[in-house]
Amino acid sequence: MVALPSRSPRLTMPLRRVSDLASGFCLLFVLLFNYCLVGNGSPAQPGHTLLDLHWYPATATWYGSPEGDGSDGGACGYGSLVDVRPLRARVGAVSPVLFKNGEGCGACFKVRCMDRSICSRRAVTIMVMDECPGCASFSRTHFDLSGAAFGRMAISGENGQLRNRGVLSVVYRRTPCKYPGKHIAFRVNEGSTDYWLALLVEFEDGDGDVGSMHIREAGSTEWLAMNHLSGATWCLVRGPLKGPFSVKLTTLTTGKTLSARDVIPSNWSPKATYTSRLNFFP
Repeated sequence: MVALPSRSPRLTMPLRRVSDLASGFCLLFVLLFNYCLVGNGSPAQPGHTLLDLHWYPATATWYGSPEGDGSDGGACGYGSLVDVRPLRARVGAVSPVLFKNGEGCGACFKVRCMDRSICSRRAVTIMVMDECPGCASFSRTHFDLSGAAFGRMAISGENGQLRNRGVLSVVYRRTPCKYPGKHIAFRVNEGSTDYWLALLVEFEDGDGDVGSMHIREAGSTEWLAMNHLSGATWCLVRGPLKGPFSVKLTTLTTGKTLSARDVIPSNWSPKATYTSRLNFFP
């Protein structure tokens, strides 16, 4: 039996996500309504580059089952996507400096262990799907990886022994996200109405993060700015909104823009996911 390392402080904290809409729905709607009006996002910063060949020091732990996916959805709001390839076993929670109040959701990193006695030279690629607020106690930059991702850094046959090490010294660098055969998709938040629309971005390759989002209603030429709600979710208060909706997103890191025309149909429904025909990589 492989002994599990001590869990990070984050594991005792509730995930910051919208849940249990059936309980206190009215209060929740008012809070979300006001939040969307004010917003907390920051504009994209075009001109930054994603390509960085330098490695930076950090620490890493793991959580969940030894060979599991780690998060059950996490603070980014991706939910069951953690079990879907190519995301499966590529899950990571990060300390606040990388989480960026949710704007770091979707970003991809290469993480490599520095202990040559038990670690291979290969790096594991992970996608930010969760926040680890308490992990800053290990170091300012910390990765809390799924058990499977953590174990992949080991030399052949030493996965279990590596997980028993607990906190590891690692190096990391940003890397483009790659989802072969996948197109960007937009999941409609379950609380959305004709007056409050919230969208979560899925399978965005390249930068992976979102710096701004706009939607355009049917028959309109005006792009309406959405506000960052939480994690990878953006929202808009206005109405009544009339679909189909076109969606334009701009990445946070490099300021690249992509527009999906009429991607959300006029008969859209909450909790549904609508897939575009586009992505940043061909």
